[in-house]
Amino acid sequence: MTAVISIAGLSKTYASGLHALKNVDLEIRRGEIFALLGPNGAGKTTLINVVCGIVTPSAGAITVGGHDIQRDWRAARELIGLVPQELTSNAFESVRATVAFSRGLFGRPPDAARIEQVLRELSLWDRRDSKIMTLSGGMKRRVLIAKALAHDPQVLFLDEPTAGVDVELRQDMWQAVRRLRDSGVTIILTTHYIEEAELMADRVGVISKGEIILVEEKAALMRKLGKKELTLQLQAPVELPPSLSKYRLALKGRDLVYTYSTQEEQGAIPSLLRDIGAAGIEFKDLHTTQSSLEDIFVGLVSEKR
Repeated sequence: MTAVISIAGLSKTYASGLHALKNVDLEIRRGEIFALLGPNGAGKTTLINVVCGIVTPSAGAITVGGHDIQRDWRAARELIGLVPQELTSNAFESVRATVAFSRGLFGRPPDAARIEQVLRELSLWDRRDSKIMTLSGGMKRRVLIAKALAHDPQVLFLDEPTAGVDVELRQDMWQAVRRLRDSGVTIILTTHYIEEAELMADRVGVISKGEIILVEEKAALMRKLGKKELTLQLQAPVELPPSLSKYRLALKGRDLVYTYSTQEEQGAIPSLLRDIGAAGIEFKDLHTTQSSLEDIFVGLVSEKR
């Protein structure tokens, strides 16, 4: 799959001396949903702002759709839609007018049908004549997405797009994001709701202290770094015999917990159960759990510190 965004050797140091980005190399594939995860202050928003031409890089090269963001900035910027964290819109404009104005800013001709389509996809059509000031926070967030889509970008940046949005609206917005991806739009999102990244993303990147510490297919990441636990609920408290010392076992009250990597063969489990039976340990129930993307993310960032 070809890259729509290529970033090489990107660094950003602010006048205050803050080294916000450190030699970042990253490629975003055309038509994917890429989740960029990282703690507050990790450099997520700075990275987005540099690609979008809002912040000037200190070093490095970036192309969007083959266009250098500094030498050919106009062509590169036309390919990008940005939904910022801040809810910024003219409070006294109508929904339809503010979205149409955004389209005009990119030199696109007026297109009432396209504006209607965007507003309908984001469940805003019924509020098309409402002033921005009368909308809820969640609806204002939708308006920001509509503004970003008004000029038909190929790449859409969503910087914390569902912050302050209720669950129902959040689900509607993700349905709209899926439709955009299916239509060929590349989506790059940052989010504090890691379950959304786990649900939506094709690939995941983790940034910490201005450095990209991992980029991986989501499914492969879960397989490689995820851990599983087999929990056996015991009939009675026990002491573990030496015959079970070869297994990674932990006693938690009446629960016997076996932790194993998803990369490891699960063939060890039948052997474990046989050895438990041979040791005379009885259990009344068992179940397995697998680590989430959030568990993996916390582990990676903790290691980086």
